[in-house]
Amino acid sequence: MDEIKRSVLRSPADVRGFADFEGPLYYAPTGFIDHADDPNTLPLAGSRRGFSALEIIRRREGGGAESMILPLLALEGWVQNSGRVDEINAVLDRLMAKRPDYAGLDMASCHVMGIINVTPDSFSDGGDYNTTEQSVARATAMIEQGASIIDVGGESTRPGADTVSEDEEINRVVPVIRELASKGHVVSIDTRHAGVMEAAIEAGAAIINDVTGLEGDERSMEVAAASGKPVMLMHMQGEPGTMQADPKYDCAVLDIYDYLLDRIESCERAGISRDRICIDPGIGFGKTLSHNLELLSRLAIFHGVGCPILLGTSRKSFIGKIDPKADPKQRLGGSIASAVNGWRHGVQMIRVHDVPETVQAISVASSTSIV
Repeated sequence: MDEIKRSVLRSPADVRGFADFEGPLYYAPTGFIDHADDPNTLPLAGSRRGFSALEIIRRREGGGAESMILPLLALEGWVQNSGRVDEINAVLDRLMAKRPDYAGLDMASCHVMGIINVTPDSFSDGGDYNTTEQSVARATAMIEQGASIIDVGGESTRPGADTVSEDEEINRVVPVIRELASKGHVVSIDTRHAGVMEAAIEAGAAIINDVTGLEGDERSMEVAAASGKPVMLMHMQGEPGTMQADPKYDCAVLDIYDYLLDRIESCERAGISRDRICIDPGIGFGKTLSHNLELLSRLAIFHGVGCPILLGTSRKSFIGKIDPKADPKQRLGGSIASAVNGWRHGVQMIRVHDVPETVQAISVASSTSIV
């Protein structure tokens, strides 16, 4: 059982919930609003987004979790009852602090990352951009349409995907990266192989994006640390070939939070400072539909680790499970809806196939929404 049972405190006087609980608590900002227009909110990660409440979550014995929503106006009373003054102050500091620039990008804004798969078998666009010329042309168009980052990959990590050799992966991605980087574009290399990371960095890649959280290759952590480049750590349960067979969690949101926090701490011990790290909860990578939806409803909890958040939902199979008639290239509506949901939760980067539509959606949402 992995769902989180939620209750809302209706009265500021009713603040004793969880006060006597001695185990670890988790904190997710909620009640989002434009911070600049409301003095009763706190800024979310140094942006104009603000939050007016905390969801306080604890694990249940036997699996799953329970939570309560605590308005910020009631927070002081709960803190005094719980005796967690230092803990809450540290949590609020992490939630509010502006993230340092990441690969030269201002993390107070939401950036769109355009996907370039130089592969014959990616789940959505495999074979569409097989040549260097096609990939560079597509990436150039994405940048003109508003993408801040181009994510280049040479191995499909879709469920059931076959592996490719490092040499083949390098031959696919390096010419594309070299061409884009020579024009001054911010390029990330999407790989789980240390040798590919090294070749991509030499070609000009500015970011390492690893779906295994730098665990898939015993040299990856060393290579990433020595490179000095920013890294993206994603959560994946299992391997691409088998990850969707039967994924299980005690509580998906909390288990993934703990995993990513552990990976951050491992990176820090290896010499990768927290200001070089971005995290990705890994929608669709070893998760059922219910796991994915639970993660999407509580994305803001991941601000608690103090790093920028990358969200990748574009054209993924969870959209097809909600709308079975939609094959991958017919999932634009679901992709945009989940991207806007990510923006609402304050994520700093969104990885997409459809750049202009996503840029437009976020621009309209940010111009018209106060919640």
